[in-house]
Amino acid sequence: MKTFSQKPAEVEKKWVVIDAEGLVVGRLAAVIATRLRGKHLPTFTPHVDMGDNVIVINADKVVFTGKKYEDKVYYWHTNFPGGIKERTARAILEGKFPERVVQKAVQRMMPGGPLTRQQLKNLRVYAGSEHPHEAQNPEMLDVSAMNSKNKRVA
Repeated sequence: MKTFSQKPAEVEKKWVVIDAEGLVVGRLAAVIATRLRGKHLPTFTPHVDMGDNVIVINADKVVFTGKKYEDKVYYWHTNFPGGIKERTARAILEGKFPERVVQKAVQRMMPGGPLTRQQLKNLRVYAGSEHPHEAQNPEMLDVSAMNSKNKRVA
């Protein structure tokens, strides 16, 4: 028996919409990263971009567990001496680009490299409930129904 290896020409990509309202960030990011890489498919091939196109709506309504909303800190560096910057998750979610919380969580759950950068281009995150991809006929993926822990109940 030989190992199956999917060819890039044989890949059929689907479009998936995920409503992130009330979902826990880390669990949501794990589901999205799996979908982007194509690991949910039986024909998964590590060196081929075979994942779905994922649209995330209501990214500004995601939740954190515990005290991460106040305590989690995102760092970046400006490449100047002493240029380390930091911002809390609360400041990002209440700021101008709240979708970056989901984008960074997904990016950090995927391996680094050229293939990952290519796969991350298939992720589209929107803060509101509107998205411009209706023409692709995306199907809804109910992440909260996959596991009861995925949805945060107050």
